[in-house]
Amino acid sequence: MTFAVGEVAEEALRLMRVTEESLEAGIACCHPGRRLHDISAAVQAVVEDAGYSVVREYVGHGIGRNMHEDRRSRTTAKRDGACPPGGMVLAIEPMVNAGGAEVDPWTTADGSHR
Repeated sequence: MTFAVGEVAEEALRLMRVTEESLEAGIACCHPGRRLHDISAAVQAVVEDAGYSVVREYVGHGIGRNMHEDRRSRTTAKRDGACPPGGMVLAIEPMVNAGGAEVDPWTTADGSHR
């Protein structure tokens, strides 16, 4: 979760809202028989419709006995035939940039908000 502390610029609040909406769209696609691609396509559509970019270097993942398990779930629409098995827990983690999709380890490559 991301929380605004103190006075926050309207653009930053909008970025937070769109990111949360994209997460909700991805969660809404989590049904038996749906593909990982369906989740990522839903996330990407919300983000790009708002004029933002999705970070492509990082992905969601399965969670179980270990924090980062198999079944990486992209947050961009890459055709993926994988269908998560029933009962699997996924971490859907949209990372949204106000500018381009590129990042270095801690910030956006173009200096925009993330």
